[in-house]
Amino acid sequence: MERYVDVAPGVRLWAEYLPATGPTPGAPILLIMGANTSGLAWPDELVTRLAEHHPVIRYDHRDTGRSTWSEDDPDYGPIELAQDAIAVLDAFDVPQAHLVGMSLGGILVQLLLLDHPERIATATVFCTGPLPLPGVELPGPAEPLLRMWAELDDPRDAEGELTWRVEHWRLLNGTGTPFDPAEFRALEERIIAHTGHIDAPSAHARMVIEGLDRGAELAGVDVPTLVIEAPDDPAYPPPNHGTLARALGAGRLVRIPGMGHAINRTVIPPLAAAILTQTQQRTPSHA
Repeated sequence: MERYVDVAPGVRLWAEYLPATGPTPGAPILLIMGANTSGLAWPDELVTRLAEHHPVIRYDHRDTGRSTWSEDDPDYGPIELAQDAIAVLDAFDVPQAHLVGMSLGGILVQLLLLDHPERIATATVFCTGPLPLPGVELPGPAEPLLRMWAELDDPRDAEGELTWRVEHWRLLNGTGTPFDPAEFRALEERIIAHTGHIDAPSAHARMVIEGLDRGAELAGVDVPTLVIEAPDDPAYPPPNHGTLARALGAGRLVRIPGMGHAINRTVIPPLAAAILTQTQQRTPSHA
């Protein structure tokens, strides 16, 4: 089931609801992707594994995929993107869901844990770091990645854009697990076909970042939350993941050896297993 969700004047999000395929499905899983990335970046194999136990919802953030693209610098930030996730749940009449967030999606899940815990059965985040914590300094993205991000808006023809995206995934993937360029080229070809144009999504890099200095509040979170450590992540290198798990009042940490900042075929089985173990932590009360 696909639909568009109105989240602000003139702003619509594309969203997809995939029914569970198993006999006794649990509450839905809402997948929240990272910055400048369509919801179709969630690999179908992962979605299929999750859908054996839960309905699965994925969606395109503003300025990605089939959602509304703006011509100007964005007039929204992470706070609004987090609220968009609630609007997607409301659109599908889901009172409570298991949230899974990657990268920026993990930041948005943290905001939702603070502001809308009643809508969350369990949470899983990976390839992310904590909201700013008082007195805590953590390593940022690797320099080669920062240099590549500076090229987001560079003009490229269709083949050049596709090549750039594959090389970006290669850098994000790291060296701890095999990287198959054909796998990620096929992924980006699918995303481009879904989006309907070749324009590079880059608006999230220009967002005004406000309202995130709330890391100290994470200690009060009582929703079961799993942090998955990706030890070869060049965007959120260790100890970002462990620091986040310790900061959360109901956090625990598991490690997927060799994982970087990409969901390749190698990591799909352990990632799906970790998420599904987490979703069984608590039976949601739809209060």
